[in-house]
Amino acid sequence: MGSAPTMVEQHTSREDILKRFTTIEQLEADTEKLHEMACAVCAETWADRGKKQTPHCKFGEDGVCCRVCSMGPCRITPKASRGICGADEHTIAGRHYLRMATAGAASHSDHAREIAHVLRESSPEGNFKIRDEAKLIRLAKEWNVETEGRDIYDVAHEVADLGLMEFGKPFGTQRFLKRATKERQELWEKEDLAPRAIDREVSTSLHMTHMGNTAEAEALVRQSLKVGLADGYGGSMISTLFSDILFGTPTARSTEGNLGVLEHDMVNLIVHGHDPVFSEMVVLASEEKDLQDLAKKKGAKGINVVGLCCTANEVAMRHGVRMAGNFLQQENVILTGAVEMICVDVQCIFPALGPLTDCYHTKFVTSSPVAKIPRSIYMPFGPDTARENAREIVRMAVDNFENRDLGKVFIPEHKQPASVGYPTEQIIYELDGVTNSHVEERGSYRPAIDSIKSGVLRGAVAIVGCNNPRVRPDFSHIEIMKELIANDILIVATGCAAQAAAKSGLLGKDAKFICGAGLRRVCELVGIPPVLHMGACVDISRMMLLVNEIAGDWGVDVTQLPIVGCAPEWMSEKAVAIANYVVATGIDTYLGIEPQVKGSAQMMELITEGTRKITGAGYIINTDPRELVKSIIDGIERKRAALGI
Repeated sequence: MGSAPTMVEQHTSREDILKRFTTIEQLEADTEKLHEMACAVCAETWADRGKKQTPHCKFGEDGVCCRVCSMGPCRITPKASRGICGADEHTIAGRHYLRMATAGAASHSDHAREIAHVLRESSPEGNFKIRDEAKLIRLAKEWNVETEGRDIYDVAHEVADLGLMEFGKPFGTQRFLKRATKERQELWEKEDLAPRAIDREVSTSLHMTHMGNTAEAEALVRQSLKVGLADGYGGSMISTLFSDILFGTPTARSTEGNLGVLEHDMVNLIVHGHDPVFSEMVVLASEEKDLQDLAKKKGAKGINVVGLCCTANEVAMRHGVRMAGNFLQQENVILTGAVEMICVDVQCIFPALGPLTDCYHTKFVTSSPVAKIPRSIYMPFGPDTARENAREIVRMAVDNFENRDLGKVFIPEHKQPASVGYPTEQIIYELDGVTNSHVEERGSYRPAIDSIKSGVLRGAVAIVGCNNPRVRPDFSHIEIMKELIANDILIVATGCAAQAAAKSGLLGKDAKFICGAGLRRVCELVGIPPVLHMGACVDISRMMLLVNEIAGDWGVDVTQLPIVGCAPEWMSEKAVAIANYVVATGIDTYLGIEPQVKGSAQMMELITEGTRKITGAGYIINTDPRELVKSIIDGIERKRAALGI
């Protein structure tokens, strides 16, 4: 139970309370200072490269440039309304959109495949063990795997085999579709949206977009929904649940966020990317006594492992590892001059890190054959050699401490406390702290539903996605979150959006003081921040479980809930896959970056209104964050009115 506010807190003005948080201007000032230091050593940053890329290609922005065969590339212009094969702007934009969704689904799903193989190799004596046996047993029973009297690792290996079959099985649809509401399952079956094997949908999508195949925009959008669902209820959900089984289901814990988590007197080792198989082992190796002793022998006080991007979310919610920042912060950590090593696995890694680390003492280590990058030290990382590899990486970072050039060091002071680790299980556990809940409501979402019905909470928003240099980085995330919580709207966040919240202080429990009265009361009763950290970008699958279970407890379809999604600064193809499975689940999705299809009026209509006729949800797009948040609040209020609450 949370404690009541003190008299000092009761009489503190909103302006004074806001001073506790890191502003967007302070974040920008730190970045500007670091970029000035980059200039001093002739290093190039994303800001420099961004200026050189402007103006952006209008054909690319509008999605009307086609290069899927060698007859072109073809561009749609006033004098050329069709490509050489006859494809018009609707076909070209639709194919491009589906290819983006497909690449995103393939990326998340290949991540999941890797974790499934690690689960298959887990053993009591091996590098990777089962940390959440209860979750494994529940999943085994869900998949009709015999558990009685069996060794837990035999069960794990059979579950892993079934998980791997989800990628290439010849018949049937994705197993996790059954976790959706009955209404959703029936709709997906009726509309032929239920995804088959993950690899089948990826392959079909690429086949459809090959020259000479699908030219109908609606068919391309429907397949985008289908391949998106293969990600959300296939790859991402497998990745999330298998990670919980291997590394433990996250629980609420305290940490810190922003560049101030780097230490002047410690070995700073950055883990960056998305795959917890790699980062988990590096974190564990860094805690081993002989390596800590080696760091002290080299003159450091210890080893400071901090995270970037989704890897930061993974290790923060399981170990309390501190978070240096999100996607566009990856160059900044090196520019501090205080990082001995940045080691990466897959996805969202700048190839620019190679040339940049050459300007400093920082070592740049890559670990995956999927993400080989020039001017890095490539160290293959596999289950059999994981502990040995991790120890070598940590030792290399420690040995590099003595090479730090103090004249190049500048660590910004800003950092904020953060509460992280709120998967569905933790949210249910916390909700039981809401007073006056009946016994039969414990262990369910009834307390949250009652809070929404009564108007104490107006609704909830899932804020996800990257930050993006096409707009003012992190501004939309931070300002939209502040406005939503001020209007009694609870936020769940993952990925780089969660990192933006961490950097600004919105993951801290003090953020309750800038909430509306209703949300503040809930935060005080339960002892939670108003922005709940749910994990990495693959953990948006947790959000799908959340909304489906809330809908089930409420007795309504998902699309009726006063719950929406928002990606204010999305950047990657993974975001397109995610947006498609969120919309397919029946959740309106608000975007602050226009999808690259606006050269086709038909495609714009299909993704905003056309999908609404199919799934009950679509995109709402507005590049002005102030207007976007207004439309979110209005959308939630319309859903409340339709429910009569």
